[in-house]
Amino acid sequence: MLLCMCQTAMIAGIYAALTIVLAPISFNFIQVRIAEALCILPLFTNAAVPGLFLGCLIGNFFGGAVLTEVIFGYLATFIGAAGGYILRFNRWLVPLPTVISNTIIIPFILKYSYEVDIPLFLSAACIFIGEMISSYLLGEILCSLLLKQRSLFKKR
Repeated sequence: MLLCMCQTAMIAGIYAALTIVLAPISFNFIQVRIAEALCILPLFTNAAVPGLFLGCLIGNFFGGAVLTEVIFGYLATFIGAAGGYILRFNRWLVPLPTVISNTIIIPFILKYSYEVDIPLFLSAACIFIGEMISSYLLGEILCSLLLKQRSLFKKR
């Protein structure tokens, strides 16, 4: 139980820190939220689900997001993390719920909360590309590194 709480706190802290420090690319119409690479973590631990959505909540709140993005942005991350945990049997499917939930939810936040005057399909396409870069490309790099480290520990 204590290990799970520690993992949750570490994941939340890393996600929030990456989001806040890299705010210029974590928010806006075209965004590549580097912290979304952590959405691969449900493959390794169930502590990633609360860690990711708490990290997103904290990162959005302290990163200067409007209230609707704080609420619905972390909801998109929660849906993605929970879906990734359900799909943890296949490492290639784990980031998929994050990509889908953010592609559906975030364009509405941009349009109605930030009044970005761009068609929803174009906004969704930009979010999709950013999510594919962060969740799949960077997430796969992180996953490969973690799997390599895990295999090192098993040999001992």
